[in-house]
Amino acid sequence: MDLRISSSTVPLAGAGLARRAAAPQAGAGSVGSAGFASELKGALQSVSAAQNQATQLQREVQLENPAVSLEETMLAIQKAQIGFQAALNVRNRMVQAYTDIMNMQV
Repeated sequence: MDLRISSSTVPLAGAGLARRAAAPQAGAGSVGSAGFASELKGALQSVSAAQNQATQLQREVQLENPAVSLEETMLAIQKAQIGFQAALNVRNRMVQAYTDIMNMQV
């Protein structure tokens, strides 16, 4: 699902993560856990950066900075919230997969 608000907005840094993971890469026969771990770390850092930016913009609006618009702030807050919800869903699915594997009979 591709959510675009307008052509002038910058997409989330982790938005293309799923598309990159689904696309076959040349020379990546065995990506391994190090590739997954680095991608997950990058996605979490992206979510953290979006949350920090939203917090900073919210603070600037509360201080009545005329250079920061309320619309820009609300958009940043929504982006951070969507990113956090996506990270939470990934975490929940990983825990469920781990639980399923541990409950398998050998």
